[in-house]
Amino acid sequence: MRLFVDNLTNVDFSYLDAQRGLVGETWLASIELDGALDEQGMVCDFGIVKKKLRHWLDTVLDHCLLVPEKSSALQLQTKDGQQGINWHLTTGELLKCASPNEAITLIATEQITPTSVANWCIEQLRSEFPDSIESLKLTFTNENIDGPFYHYSHGLKKHAGNCQRIAHGHRSRIDIWRNGSLSLCDMDAWALKWQDIYIGTKEDLSHTSDSAFDTDNYAFTYHSQQGHFSLSLPKTRCYLMATDTTVEFIAQHIALTLKQQYPDDTITVKAYEGIGKGAIAQA
Repeated sequence: MRLFVDNLTNVDFSYLDAQRGLVGETWLASIELDGALDEQGMVCDFGIVKKKLRHWLDTVLDHCLLVPEKSSALQLQTKDGQQGINWHLTTGELLKCASPNEAITLIATEQITPTSVANWCIEQLRSEFPDSIESLKLTFTNENIDGPFYHYSHGLKKHAGNCQRIAHGHRSRIDIWRNGSLSLCDMDAWALKWQDIYIGTKEDLSHTSDSAFDTDNYAFTYHSQQGHFSLSLPKTRCYLMATDTTVEFIAQHIALTLKQQYPDDTITVKAYEGIGKGAIAQA
């Protein structure tokens, strides 16, 4: 007998890819449990399944940076509770990240994909369920978005929760109206501009001693409640904002930028942060 929970939860995270670099992502998680019926006539109580799996996914994947541990692009250093990562892109560019251990999840795979992460999760979860459960199936899927969307990563140093992690992200749709009419050209333009982008706050910029490195890269650093965070990556893969990068400020920034382009128009921006949530700004 199989028990299933479709769209159990969604996870927002970033991951490293040898070509795309730092990728913000959002996946929907669905599960199936195969096992014998217990004395209640159940494979497993739905409440227990939902609570246990949601907590595990929230702790291990959500708002983390997922790193393919077996990739040849990776150089890893662990010291004093910090994970240090050097990530070599196929373009010859270099991405560096240092974060507290809990902000980075190492996945035993060569490449981060829905299938590779699901298989790894299943191995980790085997001990979480009773012996009567014969098998667990976990699948990750993308939200079906019928319009433009972008993948972005960011970090919110002032956040009290896991959003303070410097490299977490989202796959997000974007809706823009000009004078009350949906503007597909503006939506397409921002989706293209922010394809696999890191949205950084200017005040978080730091400097390195390597001037050549500074020429091609932005380095961000800050200290928050969970510890010290730093990230450096090619400038071409970054977009700088004067404010923090909450979805409220993102929506406002897009609206004000478009207002400068079209001063006589009324601009409305509905910016999403992952699935089904976000902010609306008007200019």
